[in-house]
Amino acid sequence: MAQPLSDAALDQLFRNARSYNGYLDRPVSSDQLEAIWALMKMGPTSANCLPARIVWCVSEEAKEKLAACALPANAEKIRQAPVSVVIGMDMKFYEQLPELFPHTDARSWFAGNEALASTTAFRNSSLQGGYFILAARALGLDTGPMSGFSPEAVDAAFFADTPDVKSNFIATLGYGDPASIFERSPRPEFERFNRIV
Repeated sequence: MAQPLSDAALDQLFRNARSYNGYLDRPVSSDQLEAIWALMKMGPTSANCLPARIVWCVSEEAKEKLAACALPANAEKIRQAPVSVVIGMDMKFYEQLPELFPHTDARSWFAGNEALASTTAFRNSSLQGGYFILAARALGLDTGPMSGFSPEAVDAAFFADTPDVKSNFIATLGYGDPASIFERSPRPEFERFNRIV
């Protein structure tokens, strides 16, 4: 049976963790990227559909290509980060379900139902994006998830060869520079945004 994590672990994952705008001059290795995936792939998705498709922009050329798709303030964050990441979503994820969810014919739930497939791809790739953030934090790294980019431009730049894959959101990754963040924005108490019924 699972036990509650220590306060130190909860601080690292949630209470002290921040979204960073800049990073220290410390490299992030390919092994670390693979370790993030090894954790994030274990998070639950509908019928184990795993629709996220990740592009890890490590080279200056790749980061510059991504920066060209973003608003100016975000472009500079992308260029400066050790790694910048595109969280994409495979709109035809269901073609993988015979392998990923062999217990039943789950492919038939989505094939021919574009609305359901689209909603499922977006919801579950967003979940996987959340797992990406937590996995990175668990491994001692920091992230800066963001919108503020042209999805069409990102799709053309990174998914032209896989037209069924669309961008969901982007993020930076590295060892966060405390000087790049401001005071944490408000987080309301339970009673304001919650109901127990």
